[in-house]
Formats: sequence, C-alpha cells, structure tokens
Amino acid sequence: MKRTLVITLIVVLTTIIALTVFNKITSKKDSTAQFTEVSSGKFDITINTTGELVAENSIEIKGPEFSQGRDIHSTNIKITDLVAEGTIVQKGDFVATLDKTELDNSLKDARERLTSLQTNLDMALLDTAMTMNSIRDQISNQRHTVDEAELTFHNSKYESPQIQRQAEINYDQAKRVLEQLLRTYLLRDAQTKANIMTQRWWTTRIGRRVKDYEEVLANFTIYAPGSGMIIYKKNRFGTKRKAGSNIDAFDRVVATLPDLTSMLSKAFVSEIEINKVKKGQKVVITIDAFPAKIYSGTVMSIANIGEKLPNTDSKVFEVMIKIDGTDMNLRPSMTTNNKIMIETFENVAYIPSECIHTGADTIPFVYTKSGYRQVIIPGKANDKEMIVEKGLKPGMKIYVTEPSDGSKFKMAGMELISEVRKKKGF
Repeated sequence: MKRTLVITLIVVLTTIIALTVFNKITSKKDSTAQFTEVSSGKFDITINTTGELVAENSIEIKGPEFSQGRDIHSTNIKITDLVAEGTIVQKGDFVATLDKTELDNSLKDARERLTSLQTNLDMALLDTAMTMNSIRDQISNQRHTVDEAELTFHNSKYESPQIQRQAEINYDQAKRVLEQLLRTYLLRDAQTKANIMTQRWWTTRIGRRVKDYEEVLANFTIYAPGSGMIIYKKNRFGTKRKAGSNIDAFDRVVATLPDLTSMLSKAFVSEIEINKVKKGQKVVITIDAFPAKIYSGTVMSIANIGEKLPNTDSKVFEVMIKIDGTDMNLRPSMTTNNKIMIETFENVAYIPSECIHTGADTIPFVYTKSGYRQVIIPGKANDKEMIVEKGLKPGMKIYVTEPSDGSKFKMAGMELISEVRKKKGF
C-alpha cells in the first residue's frame, strides 16, 4: 500500500515538473517570438509581379499570302500538321501543312467557270463574225440595188410622168434601206464589241483567279524561313495556335523562330501601382525553372493603355523588361518573378509594418520592450516594412503585436507629435 502511494506521488511530481519546464520553454519561445529588432541598412521599395519570357526579336513563320491583289476569297484555313513546339529546325525544314479542301473546291469551281467563259467567248466571236459578215453582204447587195434604182430613175425621163414618179420612189426607197442597213451595222458592231469586251474581261479575271488559287495552294506546305527553335504562336487570349487551329488572311502566323540571345519578361502591373513604374528602372528577376539563379534587367517599355486579363476585373498595364546578357537556357513562356526596384534608401532604420499602431489621434507609435509606447515618424514603405525617420534606433527591441498590458505602457517621444501632424498636413 505504501509502495503504491509512493509510486503515485513520484508520478504526480514528475508530471508537475515536466509541465513546469514545458510552460517555461513555451513561455520563453512566445516571449522571443513577439519581439523584433529595429533593422538598419539598405531599404528597397519594389513592385513584385510575375511574367513570362518572350523573345525581343523573332522570325514569323507565315502561311501563304491571300490578299496582295489576289482574287481569292477565303475565311479560315485549318492547320492540319505542325511540328512539335521546341523542335530545332534549319532553314528549309518542314514546319506545317494547311488544309487544302476549301481552296481546292474553289479552284475546281473557278476552272469550270473559266472553261465555260472561254467557250462562250469563242462562240460569241464566231457568232459576231457570221452576223457582221451577213450584214456587210446585205449592205453590198443593197448598194447594187441603189445603183440600179438610180439608173432606172435617170432613164425614166423619156417615159411618162407616172413611170418617172415610180422610178423616183423606188430609188428613194432603195437609199433608205441602205441607210437603215448602215445604221444597223454600226449599232450591231458597237453591241458586239461591248459584249466581247465584257466576256474577255470575265475570262481574264477568272483566269487570273485560277492562277492565284494555284499559286497559293502551292504554298500550303510551309517550310522554315530560317534556323531556330519552333515556338507556337499565341492569340490575344493566350491560347497557342497548333494543329487544328485556324489562320486567316489577317493573321497568317503559324509559329515563330525566336532570337534566344535577347529575351524579355512580359509582366503586368496593376493600375494602382503603374504610376510608380518608369522606363530604365532596374529589375531583379528569377526564373521558376532555375530558382537558384538571379538575373538582372531593366524596364524597357510601359503600355499606355490598360487591359483586362481573362478571369479578372481589375485593369493591368503591360510592362516589358529586358533581361541583361544572354543565357541560351532561357526559353519563351518560362515563368518569371520580377522585382521592380522603385526606390532605394541607404543606411536607414526600418521595422515590419505590422509593428506600427495608431490611436484615436492617428499618431503612430510602437510598443518597446522597455515598456514604452514610442511615438515615431514613419517614412516610405514597401509591401512588408516601413522606414522609421525618427523615434527608434537600430537594434532596439519592439513588440510585433500589441502586448496584453499595452495600456499600462508609458508614452514616450511626445516631442515628435508636432512633426507627425505637420507631415500629415494637420
């Protein structure tokens, strides 16, 4: 019985000691965790944004030219075959083929129409020749008739007045028929010439259309215009153009051959922060594919007009960042993390922004480990920290969050309040 009691007592004491030690360790950890030191040194104000790599220069691999004076009507042409993205090609290597179905049918229709037009033209020329020859024969015969009527009229002067009058009437009638035939000839000649001209024009036009279709279809197998790596073309929604996609007369690009010696990061900055970004600002860049390597770059261009990205409501502005140097391991479409250096301060004191508190009077202060509510004059801030212009010294320890007994802390730095209000414009 006594032995059991002793064992129980030992267990209880051991548990109490363990809990006491644990609480002290935990309390010590908590005490350490709620403080931070005022840092000093270089302070960067940055804008962080993701982007993707694009080549500054690239060769566009295009489908055949549908316009440029060609009499061709085509909507979308489907890509039936396209080499894999990332394929290394040499000049003249196969890249893609396009679906010929639509244009083949159009070429067939044009050829049939050309044959019909050529046949109609030949028939019209033959009919015209026969008709005009017939009218010319009639005119020639009528001239003989006029001559005979004129001779009869002149010889009738020896006849009775009645015969003379009839001869004169016959002569006048013969001349009128001749004049009518001459007018008919001129009118028919003008009509046939206009008809022939129209048929020749249509025959020439359709003949040119057939030639245009033949020339375009000959280029439906596309070859590389230079050497490089095949990169698929993206539309404005970010979708890659691949086998099964369409091209049209206004956007004939099938793929691109980027110049990998000069790369850019295409990033987007929100409309709230874009006014801070300027051309020439330095950028620190990391690539998701090579997380251990850091690249430097420079803001090269800033879009003047904002846009909405898919699945977002806020507007963003495109910012192009030129990466310094050349790294042939970089590839288009790789994800980048860009830290745009907006402003840099040397030898300043700064603290985490969460350490700063304000009362009803909006005067900023921090809780110090020494038990004071220290008034401070804050300066510029980045996304995590803020410069302290006055009120704190490097190395001082302050609370990260408000202590439970913060109301008991004495106020210090009252002489800074007037400066704070002046800075705020009060």
